[in-house]
Amino acid sequence: MLVNVSSLSDSPSTNSSFCTESKECLEYLLVCKTDEYEVRHYSPTRWVSTDAEAYFMGVGAAMAFRRLFQYINGANEGGFQMEMTAPVLVKIPEETRMWEPAVYSLGFPLPAAYQEKPPAPTSNKLYFSEMPEMDVYVRSYGGWMLSVTSRLHAHLLTEELGRVGASYNHSYHYGVGYDSPLKLLNRHNEVWYVSEGELVCTDPQEPTPAHTPRPTVTNSPSDSPSEPLPHTLSPSPPPSNLSSYVASNSSFQTPSDSPALPPSNAPPSPSSNRPAAAAFSHPPTSAQISLDPTSSNASAVPSPEPRAGGAPWNSTASL
Repeated sequence: MLVNVSSLSDSPSTNSSFCTESKECLEYLLVCKTDEYEVRHYSPTRWVSTDAEAYFMGVGAAMAFRRLFQYINGANEGGFQMEMTAPVLVKIPEETRMWEPAVYSLGFPLPAAYQEKPPAPTSNKLYFSEMPEMDVYVRSYGGWMLSVTSRLHAHLLTEELGRVGASYNHSYHYGVGYDSPLKLLNRHNEVWYVSEGELVCTDPQEPTPAHTPRPTVTNSPSDSPSEPLPHTLSPSPPPSNLSSYVASNSSFQTPSDSPALPPSNAPPSPSSNRPAAAAFSHPPTSAQISLDPTSSNASAVPSPEPRAGGAPWNSTASL
C-alpha cells in the first residue's frame, strides 16, 4: 500500500521521517525494533520493474533506474507522467562471483492512482510485479547505496539474525533507497531480508552480567593508623642504579664484601647486626624489631642485607 506522506505525518506506521523527497511512500507496520534491526510488515503492492545484468550492483541499478525513470516520465501507453515514488527496491542475489555478472532486479512502487490499472510500458524490458504480503528484517544506514556498503550492511544484518536465531530467506535480499542522486546529506538506505517462520523481536540470550572483581583481603593501613607500613622505609625510593646506591651508602655491604662469619663455636655478637640497622634513615617502627639475642622474636626479623645474587632487600617482596 502506498500512502501520501503529508496526510500521515503523525502515523507510526509510515516512513515519513526519512521519506522526504517523494509525495507517496510505501506504508508499513512496525512490528518491533531492537538495537540492530527492525521488523516490519508490508501489505501487497504492485511495482513496475526491470532487470539488468552487471558485475556490480551499482552499475546494474544505474542502468535499470534510467529505464524506470523514462517510464514514469511518459514512456508508456498514453504518455502519462507520474510522480516519483519511494522507495527504490533492488533485488540482490545472495551468491555472486566477481568474475561472473549477476542479474539485479530494480522496481518503483506504482502510484496509488495506477495500482489497479497501470499504463503499459513502451519498452519490452519493463514489466509489472507483485510484492506479496511479507515481514522483513530491516537494517538502516546512511550515505550512498553502493555495492560495497550494501554488502557490508547485509553481512552485519545476517550476522545478527544468525546470532538471535531468526529464520529468513537466504537466497536474496533487498537494497532499498529513499533519496534522489541529487541529495547529498541525511541520506537513508536500508537492507531487507524476508522473514520465514516465527519473528524474532527479542534477544534469546541472557545479557552477560557486569564483571565485579572480588575484594582482595590485605592488611589494611586502617588497622594501625598511627604506624607506617613496613615497606615505607624511606621518604623516597632507592635509586634504580644499584652500584650508585651502594656507593652512596658506606654502611651497605654486598655479600662479596661482607666479613667472614665468626667460628661456629663462638656466640654471635649482638652488635654485629647494628651497622646494617643503622643504614635506615629513620627510627625503627613496629615492623623493625630490635635484634636482641635474648629475645625470642629475633629469628622472625628479616635481614636488611641483600640476598646473594639478587636485588637489595625490600620488604615489599614479602607482602
